[in-house]
Amino acid sequence: MANVPSITFIGGGNMCEAILSGLLKTGHPTSHVRISEPFDQRREYLRTKYGVDVVESNGDAISGKQGMSVSSGVSCDVVVLAVKPQVVGDVVRGVASELSAAKPLVISIVAGVAIKDLARWIGIDSNVPLVRLMPNTPALVGEGAAGMYADATVSAEQRKQTEYVVSNIAKVYTWVDSESGIDAVTAISGSGPAYFFLVIEAMEKAGVEMGLPADAAKRLAAQTALGAAKMVLTSDDDVPTLRKKVTSPNGTTHAAIEQMIASNVPEGITAGVQACQARCQSLSTEFGKL
Repeated sequence: MANVPSITFIGGGNMCEAILSGLLKTGHPTSHVRISEPFDQRREYLRTKYGVDVVESNGDAISGKQGMSVSSGVSCDVVVLAVKPQVVGDVVRGVASELSAAKPLVISIVAGVAIKDLARWIGIDSNVPLVRLMPNTPALVGEGAAGMYADATVSAEQRKQTEYVVSNIAKVYTWVDSESGIDAVTAISGSGPAYFFLVIEAMEKAGVEMGLPADAAKRLAAQTALGAAKMVLTSDDDVPTLRKKVTSPNGTTHAAIEQMIASNVPEGITAGVQACQARCQSLSTEFGKL
């Protein structure tokens, strides 16, 4: 990447803050960040804590023409679209002229909103480069995973800019070759933390029923999940081999795994992941009508 990009966040919520915090910790200059945020209290919080320009107007955050003290005179290279799906159509239409004029790379982290709809709201002939990024909530603690899809107008340099942004919230990230791949990423890692919360919740409940204090059961289950994940990421063995190594024939783990298989736990997880993907597709259709 030739130069440090100037990044504008539209929406100052939790994911914006996770990316911003990571950027600044790695030396990204405060002069190269702007945020638009509709709520007064949140604007003041972000401005005070991070020392960056935070304004109410989305258009001003992109153009930098008004209300800037730290980033005055700095152009906008990247716009991170971080608003709720229900309002994204109105938000993008509201800044279409600024986006068409500046032609920054637009990175959307809005779930379920297709690139064709973003392009339609900006203006089909605008040729604004668009990327869809699907992070997940462990980004808030520096342990995120993410997937990315770029349209044909995104340059190699802009792909590097995207990776620069995502590397501050995700330890694992990957490009997908088709936009439908983002639905698969959402089904695996985007929504995935909730699947593991459900498993930990069930293990904690079982531990309490067996006589463990609730906090101890929770911490044991959570640390076990963390340790197992680290083994998957660092071992040369594949996942089935790791499972078999800890499952002695006719032992305690074997009894648990056999009961889970008999209860169709693996099939239930697969079905849940598939349901998530299907919902992604239906949401895309719904948001495309905005």
